[in-house]
Amino acid sequence: MRSPLEVSVLSRIRPTQEEKEHISRVAARLFAVASGIGRAEPLIVGSVARETYIRGDRDLDLFLLFEPDLPREELEREGLALARTIAENMRAPYHEKYAEHPYINANVEGLDVDLVPCYRVESAAAIRSAVDRTPFHTRYIEERIEPLVDDVLLLKQFTKAGRVYGSDQMTEGFSGYLCELLILHYGGFTELLAAAAEWKPGTLIDPGEHRTKDFGEPLVVVDPVDPGRNVSASVSLDRMYEFVELARGYLENPSGLFFFPHPDEVLSHAELEAVIQAKGTNIVAVTFSTPPFIPEVIVPQLRRSLDSVCALLERNGFFVNSTACEMLEDRSMLLFELINTETPRARRHIGPPLWNRSNADRFAAKYRGCDAHDLFAGPFIENGRYIVEIPRKYTRVEELLRSADVLDVGLGKHVRLSMSEHWEVHTGVDCWSPAFAPFISRFLARRSPLMRILRNGETRE
Repeated sequence: MRSPLEVSVLSRIRPTQEEKEHISRVAARLFAVASGIGRAEPLIVGSVARETYIRGDRDLDLFLLFEPDLPREELEREGLALARTIAENMRAPYHEKYAEHPYINANVEGLDVDLVPCYRVESAAAIRSAVDRTPFHTRYIEERIEPLVDDVLLLKQFTKAGRVYGSDQMTEGFSGYLCELLILHYGGFTELLAAAAEWKPGTLIDPGEHRTKDFGEPLVVVDPVDPGRNVSASVSLDRMYEFVELARGYLENPSGLFFFPHPDEVLSHAELEAVIQAKGTNIVAVTFSTPPFIPEVIVPQLRRSLDSVCALLERNGFFVNSTACEMLEDRSMLLFELINTETPRARRHIGPPLWNRSNADRFAAKYRGCDAHDLFAGPFIENGRYIVEIPRKYTRVEELLRSADVLDVGLGKHVRLSMSEHWEVHTGVDCWSPAFAPFISRFLARRSPLMRILRNGETRE
């Protein structure tokens, strides 16, 4: 039995009849144009084909299925040429995008349309590229989902509101296909939440009962069309337990805020200054031009770069409280909350134990002849080891982060190329900008999804 709250939510998220007709009309035109050209079999896939899309979603995916004997290089060339021709025949602006292989993204009558070449294979076990699975996903869900479409809509809105929706690298959450599989497996929205409230790391769901390998991710949902794939591989442990927390919170006290939360407060320049003063920490941002690649390529490089710069800060005596990164269309940011932005000139350098005679002798010889300005104290012995106190290269964090030393740590390839052209360092309130203010505000007011919902509900009553 659907609760009155969920009935109300559904009335707000089901696509309108006008919306359905518009999307169907565009899909039919795309299909007709592609069929008329005749170089590949067109197939509408994704949530539009399965009618599991939420009101306002403007995405449409048309796959172009080529014969599997076509070489990969020719698939990319012919597929892109066909996709361009379709977009041009639709009089739609378009541009190339890149995933495992290139495809065309077009705007057709207000819809965001992906025109994706792939292979027409006999089964998902015979795929030659990752996107070859998608037609099988569409067929599997289409055959089963009709009585549970409303449950899927509720789950998608629930996960979007809780910020755990999306299998992209930045979110590390739940894909639309995963939401559909979970609803099918548990038989409904409420049933899924009741089960998820008790999930443990290593939870295994195998709809096809055909798993062929072990998986190491915290949540495992074996793809019913490919026994060697975990559909939930993108779901991090944190996103998994944010969903668990949301499920527990909703079951205990259902509220419309779980579907339509209040917007986050965005700090002004003056408010940011007040928050920094109140916390007693400081923030430092490194910004640079976003490399011209898709988030799936750049976000892992941002995270790797964030970790490497964090380690550089710690090695130089700057203690890091927390970190985060953000990728906008034109600029990216590595953000650090620091306990200190200045550090003493002297630092301890621990040498080898004296029972390692050859190394100890070399260490002592290196430092005993140093000038006074290069050696504050030592070598002396503590706990059987030589110790020296030597000057730091940098005593202020801005000096370190503006130095070429930043380029010598383990930055992502494309991040390093971008930073080698130019990067900027900002501290404190100077990190604020209109574009990054929402990101910085979320960073400083970190809360789990449930705690954010409860707090927003309390503060606005």
